[in-house]
Amino acid sequence: MERWDKVGRIAAYGAAAAMTPYLVIKVCWVVGSMIGLAPSGDGYSTAGWALLNTVTIGMAAVGIALALALVRPWGNRVPGRAVIFCAWTGAGFLVSILPYAVLSTVLGAADGSSSGSDDEGAAASPGWIDALLQFSFLGMGLGLAIALPAYLRRRWPEPFVGPAQVVPGAWWPIGAAFGVGVAWLYWAVGGTVGIEHPDERELNGALLNGLSGLWALAGAAALWMLVRGRPTRIPHQFLLAIAWLGSGSLFAWSAWKLPLTLVVELAQPDDITPPEIFAVAATLHLAAVVAGAGMLVVLLRSFRRMAAAGPGTAVTPSGDPIVTADPE
Repeated sequence: MERWDKVGRIAAYGAAAAMTPYLVIKVCWVVGSMIGLAPSGDGYSTAGWALLNTVTIGMAAVGIALALALVRPWGNRVPGRAVIFCAWTGAGFLVSILPYAVLSTVLGAADGSSSGSDDEGAAASPGWIDALLQFSFLGMGLGLAIALPAYLRRRWPEPFVGPAQVVPGAWWPIGAAFGVGVAWLYWAVGGTVGIEHPDERELNGALLNGLSGLWALAGAAALWMLVRGRPTRIPHQFLLAIAWLGSGSLFAWSAWKLPLTLVVELAQPDDITPPEIFAVAATLHLAAVVAGAGMLVVLLRSFRRMAAAGPGTAVTPSGDPIVTADPE
């Protein structure tokens, strides 16, 4: 067994173990609120609090199952599309947020405040619970960052050894991702176009916008270098990882934020006032979802072309292998 594969297997078990406390805590919150032993989160009814946390319980269970699928033999029998989609969205949620977790902690310590957010509006909880929740996210994110490449390389080796490919139809998702990334970075540095309530801006929001924008731009740039069909000095595997994470971040986070934005706009809660104009924020999230999905389609199309041509074989824009004359 290769050393990298062995490390990936250990990381997969670690990711599943790290997410287990989160799952247990959320189950306790739901059961406790339903039988009256635990309070609901601030601003939530009992039913709303139970529903919200039931959704996160399902997400945590899927995350644990995904981590185990990356290391157990039955994981190779799971349909490839299901594994790829769950791995892509999981990495987009958790791996891309790791820089935010580090920076928010550092900045919060620097100004003497806590920059971490209360989990889904929860009422004040003991510090050890907050620590366990953060540990679950960080552990799952780090575990996936190591285990996913090892699993994907073991099951589908061609994309990791194939040359850059020319893939038709790649430019529209790259352009959309670039536009969304520029808009989010503009808001992160204090831009006011599309902002309705500038006083509601917070450091965490600016940090999230900035990092999301950087991931979008990095993913778009990496995909562009992969599919333009020209040699590059940047390692092929590195470009694949950045394109994978950038597209996953665009899709996963905006697919989560778009319905929340709609709910807030419809419910108009007194204690939540988004700084952005609703139509602008919703349009950007929708564009991010479409761009992320389009980038994944381009990546998968490139993978199929590499697999059909064979490892290390260059192909034409139509997908046919380029056959060179034998030097003899």
